[in-house]
Amino acid sequence: MAKYVVTLGGNALGNNPIEQKQALIKVAEAITDLIMDNNEVAIVHGNGPQVGMINLAFETSKETPNMPFPECGAMSEGYIGYHIQNALYNSFKENNVNKSVVTLITQVLVDPQDPLFLHPSKPIGSFYTKEQAEQINKEKGYIMKEDAGRGYRRVVPSPLPIDIIEKESIKSLLDNGQVVICAGGGGIPVIKQDNKLEGVAAVIDKDYASAKLASLIDADYLVILTAVNNVCLNYGKENEVVLKDVKKGDMAKYLEEGHFAKGSMYPKVQAVLNFLNNKNKVAVIASLDNAKEAFKLKAGTIIK
Repeated sequence: MAKYVVTLGGNALGNNPIEQKQALIKVAEAITDLIMDNNEVAIVHGNGPQVGMINLAFETSKETPNMPFPECGAMSEGYIGYHIQNALYNSFKENNVNKSVVTLITQVLVDPQDPLFLHPSKPIGSFYTKEQAEQINKEKGYIMKEDAGRGYRRVVPSPLPIDIIEKESIKSLLDNGQVVICAGGGGIPVIKQDNKLEGVAAVIDKDYASAKLASLIDADYLVILTAVNNVCLNYGKENEVVLKDVKKGDMAKYLEEGHFAKGSMYPKVQAVLNFLNNKNKVAVIASLDNAKEAFKLKAGTIIK
């Protein structure tokens, strides 16, 4: 028996709820296999496109008051968690698996003095052309940045996670045989003010939150499922190199050499290295479509 933290990329879940539900069917089957092999599983998901969509819906509505960003994050945790719960429930029933699944709205502590608040970097929402991005910047004052060759997106601050407020609840649920969906979208970023928690307008990178969670619950495996099959050097170029089995020291060197885009693969690789500071751990970065093979260490980029 082993303990897994499985991370689902928000961009890999499609562009709308229908595509998201469809994408989760295959993932649910793969996670069901993990459960049937008597493993413990905590699931984290991204929410970059989804939280941007929710925020935009409130912002453009003439009748509904604007919604603060932490509340938008909580909404995304709820509806994406519901889709994952639903997919797993159906898969468990088909395979006679007697397991409960719960979505836990999760607060993640950040440092109010984190310098990353001053340098917005986390892409959210839809992709735009350069001309559209310039118009949005002019009209709304949003900071728009090019995202790994895929177009321009709004960026918001992305402070680093310090602690997960509900970690004891997560541990207790896992110890009692439940599958836990938690820290969705990196969790709701909160700071301590006069010993009270207060939400802040930011999005924590879900990969960093996953690594923090995996360390806090002493997971054996961190599996990050995204939109690409492998981590690559010189991604998209003629001299592209697909990485399959990599030592953590080599991966750290590639990261330092600047091989990975800040808005896409960089945080995944950095998160994996954070997790692998613990001994005898294994991390995998693979595509959502190859989840079943990735869990068996037969697909994706495997880092030890």
